[in-house]
Amino acid sequence: MGTFKAVVIEKAEGGQRVALRDVDESELMDGDVTVRVTHSTLNYKDGLALTGKAPVVRRWPMIPGIDFAGVVETSSHPDWKPGDAVVLNGWGTGETHLGAYAEKSRVKGDWLVALPAALTPEQAMAIGTAGYTAMLALLALERHGLTPESGPALVTGAAGGVGSVAVSLLAKAGWHVVASTGRAGEEAEYLRGLGAAEIIDRAELSAPGKPLAKERWAAAIDAVGSTTLANALAMTRYGGAVAACGLAGGMDLPTSVAPFILRGVALYGIESVMAPLPLRREAWARLARDLDPAALSAMTTTVPLAEVIERGPEILAGRTRGRTVVTIA
Repeated sequence: MGTFKAVVIEKAEGGQRVALRDVDESELMDGDVTVRVTHSTLNYKDGLALTGKAPVVRRWPMIPGIDFAGVVETSSHPDWKPGDAVVLNGWGTGETHLGAYAEKSRVKGDWLVALPAALTPEQAMAIGTAGYTAMLALLALERHGLTPESGPALVTGAAGGVGSVAVSLLAKAGWHVVASTGRAGEEAEYLRGLGAAEIIDRAELSAPGKPLAKERWAAAIDAVGSTTLANALAMTRYGGAVAACGLAGGMDLPTSVAPFILRGVALYGIESVMAPLPLRREAWARLARDLDPAALSAMTTTVPLAEVIERGPEILAGRTRGRTVVTIA
């Protein structure tokens, strides 16, 4: 048994202490596959864990990080052998199971998905849980029967991780994308580069609104929640749908039944952490096929593991753009 580098969160008086330190392999948790982690990523949930702003971490000490790409070192699981390239999203890693901001991780083989041949590990983590969640949202809208011919698609929090991938995916599929952001002035060029057809200011959706408003879009992917989601629903066209996957604006939902019973609008909840393997495989296959590599590169920043701690407060404050890849090894 040797040691490896990892970001470790420990309980401290009045809060928590976070540091990059050596961890002994004997401290790894139970699992039938040990992975040499090469890349991870920074999601909003990771920011919450690193800062302690929300009770994401439920085991102490904890290695945060809810995503990784890496190579199998050892395996007693029938689906995996040493040398296999794999991706993990969720399953409680970084929350209840030691996570991805580490050079090694031991997990259940049932949690892993094969890295799609069309993606590099860096690209997979540029997508990460944020991009994988965006694809789950798009799949829900498609299952509802919506197509680009149905009308425009709204993306809230468009300059963030989920939003950036959602804008790119929708635009490449032919949708007229309406991108909502609180940084309309500084992010307009970036969002248009990803394929947004219209940019609207977050203020149009963040103030308390009416139960129903003018019909503006047929579909929406919302990563904000609260009043923004309520307004997105109130402005969704008859028979349209909204996929909700985030809470950057709050956990509450100050809406009414009006959009549902007067316009037949559907609200789909998107859950990525415990999603079943067939759905994960479908999402990753679609991401490998449909996400424009150039757009992915344009939305991605890369940082070393040593810098991820200081990035936590930045993503919560809305000061990051797109996706952040964390290089582990």
